[in-house]
Amino acid sequence: MRNRVVLVSILLAAGCSSPMTKEPSLAPRAAESIDPRLPIPDPVPTGTVNAELAARLNALVETARAAAPAFNAQESEASRLAASAGPMASESWIAAQQALSRLVERHGVTTRAAGDIDALAANRLEGQHWIRPSDREAIAAAAAEVGSINNAQTEAIQRLTSRLAR
Repeated sequence: MRNRVVLVSILLAAGCSSPMTKEPSLAPRAAESIDPRLPIPDPVPTGTVNAELAARLNALVETARAAAPAFNAQESEASRLAASAGPMASESWIAAQQALSRLVERHGVTTRAAGDIDALAANRLEGQHWIRPSDREAIAAAAAEVGSINNAQTEAIQRLTSRLAR
């Protein structure tokens, strides 16, 4: 019995000893602490924007800006008609719906400009497999400006649509 106790204690002590081989640690590595969602800084200097791209972006932004006053005028008319609209399918409701349809059509100018900006970026990526940082910043700025015009117009259309849906 005593031999068994000695044998068991020897086996238990052997299980607690450190291994003879040097195995890698399971502790986290330094690289594992980097958040993979963080953008990698671009080491390429910004440089100047491609002149052709800048001209095209300026034209698209100007198209959206120029269409905004006409949209605003049609929005005020559509809002007036929607405020005085009667029940669904009445003459006044139909007139308000038609004004809303013309407003949506006018909104198409802005959405086409936004789509064309996206297409410029996509074409550059497809053709060159990357976009220079200066061009990327110019595209982002143009998209942001047209996007803010688009968001305001979309909100107006949604507001009128919900008013006429009652």
